[in-house]
Amino acid sequence: MAMIAADNRGLRLATRYAVLVLIAVIFVFPLVFMVMSSFKPDQQLLQDASNLRAFLPVGDISLQNYTAAFQRAPVATFVFNSVFVTGVTVILSLLLCSAAGFAFVFVNWKGRGVLLSLLLATLIVPFETIAIPLLLLASKLPWIGLDGLTWGWLNSYRVQIVPFIADGLTVFLFVQYFKDLPGELIEAARVEGASWFQIYRRIVMPLSGPILATAAILKFLVMYNQYLWPLMVTQEEGYRPVMVGLQYFFQLNVAWGEVMAYLSMITVPVLAFYLYLQKAFIASIASTGVKG
Repeated sequence: MAMIAADNRGLRLATRYAVLVLIAVIFVFPLVFMVMSSFKPDQQLLQDASNLRAFLPVGDISLQNYTAAFQRAPVATFVFNSVFVTGVTVILSLLLCSAAGFAFVFVNWKGRGVLLSLLLATLIVPFETIAIPLLLLASKLPWIGLDGLTWGWLNSYRVQIVPFIADGLTVFLFVQYFKDLPGELIEAARVEGASWFQIYRRIVMPLSGPILATAAILKFLVMYNQYLWPLMVTQEEGYRPVMVGLQYFFQLNVAWGEVMAYLSMITVPVLAFYLYLQKAFIASIASTGVKG
């Protein structure tokens, strides 16, 4: 009986790994196809697309598509814009939304339940329904900069950052996480005379590694993949992100090798960066769980 049970466990384990490998292959194949195609000329790329050669570095392999991509569009500028806008938005969003979640959970004030409900109601409103009014508002807002007082936020970084700093989903994630923290810690800190800001900075935030990692990843994906809003508010190349820059490769004659090269440059480094930080995120979550 023991041998039969061991065989059954081995079979289930093998089946589980086979399913996981199959799922991994399904997700990896498009990336492999994209990277391999970025090194091939268009004619060979289209010929290889119908067989397994599309996933192999065979044929006329060169960096010509990458060179041509930089000649067709300011790729470095687009990448910098996306990284800058995404990074600043993620940092500000974590600070503001975590503070809002802290206020909703730990600070007792009138109307917080109603306000939280209204905030969550914004989740059902598609961005497309407010895009035009938001565009009209952004075109008339004042700004004080090095040139003094100016009107209009179009063609700037701030118009891509400010509207997305706070959102209902991120606040909701922090609220739900903070509700599970031990209330005794907050009460003890208040008895000791700690201010709300001290409790937020020294007690709550050090225990919030998992939710910070989750909220950062979700916000990063949303911001890095922005297309509609940057397309509406940026007419200058100096402020356009990578997704808007993709349209440069579909004007006039489409060079599919250059398209694959551009997609490889804007996706593979981000994926590699995420995989590099994955262990740090897991370690942070594990250590936070032990502390909690």
